[in-house]
Formats: sequence, C-alpha cells, structure tokens
Amino acid sequence: MSELRTERLLLRAWRPSDLAPWAAMNADPEVRRYFPDVLTREQSEASAAGFQADLDERGWGWWAVELRATGEFIGLTGLDPVEEHLPFTGVEAGWRLTRPAWGHGYATEAARAALAFGFTTLALPDILAVTAATNLRSQAVMRRIGMTHDPADDFNDPDVPDGPLRRSVVYRISAGTARS
Repeated sequence: MSELRTERLLLRAWRPSDLAPWAAMNADPEVRRYFPDVLTREQSEASAAGFQADLDERGWGWWAVELRATGEFIGLTGLDPVEEHLPFTGVEAGWRLTRPAWGHGYATEAARAALAFGFTTLALPDILAVTAATNLRSQAVMRRIGMTHDPADDFNDPDVPDGPLRRSVVYRISAGTARS
C-alpha cells in the first residue's frame, strides 16, 4: 500500500486508533453539513474498514490523514473510482477533515498529494471531484488545486434525498494541466 507524505501530512493506512476520532468526526453535524446524515459509530467503523480493504486491494483509495508533527488523525483524503450509477465515469478525489483542522490548508495539501499520486503513479488522464452545489469551501479547495467547473456536468445525486443537498457540482483536472 502506498503512503503519501507532504510537508505537514502523512496519508496512510487506517489504524484502530483512528476509529474514535473518525466516528466523532462523522457524528459532528457541521462536518457532515453537506451529507444527508451524520453517521453512527458502527457506520463509521464499517466505512473505515472498507477504505482499508480498498487500500489493501489496490494500494490506493481513501487514506487516513495525520499531522506529521504530532501523529494526530485529522481526517481522510484520497482517490476512488466513481460509483457506477452516477452519470459520469472516472476517478474522484475527495477530502474530509475534523473541524479543528479546517482553515490550515491541510485539505489543499492532502488533495495535491492525491492528485500527484493519481497522475504520476496511476497515470490517470484526469481526476474529478464532486460536492453539493452549496459546499463553497470544498469548491474553493477544488479551484486551489487547479480543478475547473463546467456547469454542464452538474447533476442531481441519486444517493441524496430531494432537498438542498441533492444538486451536485463536478470539477475536473487533466494530467496535462495539473499543478503540484
């Protein structure tokens, strides 16, 4: 399995010690503001187990993110194939951090590492990111990492109930235009 290092972060395998902060993060309504619901401890543990299974199988996926200086778990970032039922294909980049980790540039730093891995190691032609149309903070990260938005790609997420979170936007970046 690949580990990715940046100046301040380590993107790595999931550890048992990540489960409590991961569950707390997923129970935080502000962290889950752009998702339909918060998650239970059991749902969080199951998701972490699935993420680790993908890392074990493929060598890449949704990595746990820790601060290198302290070893503190601060969230996840990574790459994952787009689910088959969505109206587009490809590999998606994503990130989610604990609230104390917001506003420090960690999402941008981790996302750039994931993009670099996707373009150099996996030789992907492009990478996309998806979020709720109302999630302006995540869209700002997408722009900072060089992604662009085409409104023609926007869609209603079939996994989200009718309401303000259903409309989703898609950002993309190609290998030829990627910035490190």
